[in-house]
Amino acid sequence: MAVKLTKNEQKKQKDQLKQYQRYLPTLQLKKQQLQMVIRQIEVQLAEYKAKQEALVGSVQSWISVFGENSAFCEERRLDSLVRPERVVKKEGNIAGVSIPIFEDLTFKDIEYDVEDYPLWVDKAVVLLQESARISALMRTLEIQVELLGRELRTTSQRVNLFEKVKIPETKENIRKIGIYIGDQQTAAVVRGKIAKKKLSAKGETDD
Repeated sequence: MAVKLTKNEQKKQKDQLKQYQRYLPTLQLKKQQLQMVIRQIEVQLAEYKAKQEALVGSVQSWISVFGENSAFCEERRLDSLVRPERVVKKEGNIAGVSIPIFEDLTFKDIEYDVEDYPLWVDKAVVLLQESARISALMRTLEIQVELLGRELRTTSQRVNLFEKVKIPETKENIRKIGIYIGDQQTAAVVRGKIAKKKLSAKGETDD
């Protein structure tokens, strides 16, 4: 878009450049912060995944016992004893982004007759609840990454806009206006000298 080649426009462009240069470091800092936090969360996700795999591995020695689950009737299946009820979260804020923070996963209180199940069921229920909690926590972390990643993309676009478009464009506008005003001032000086010379010559003729 063409700019007016005036001193008022020159001042306007200089003011805009100052705003861009003042705002850009804030955007760059926010971008770095978001990148760092996302990396930290991804590390946490990897750690919890390993923890969950270790949890499953801890029952490998008696996994054959879990095979008894298929022998239970439908209403007595092991998964019927572990029913997540509610994911408890609170709201956090990172770099101006609202994110959910996992606190707990509650389960429905299901009573069962111990005589209907083998002894390993109590331990299995505890392990399955812990595994479900880890899954809920990981899902919350994944949502955090998604929300922060979305903000990172927006922030990166703004950084690129300022660095590659707005600041260079504004500097170029200031340069063009400066050249034009300089040329106009030079032309005015030349015209003034010519006019003075003509007046001087006219004066000498009149004499």
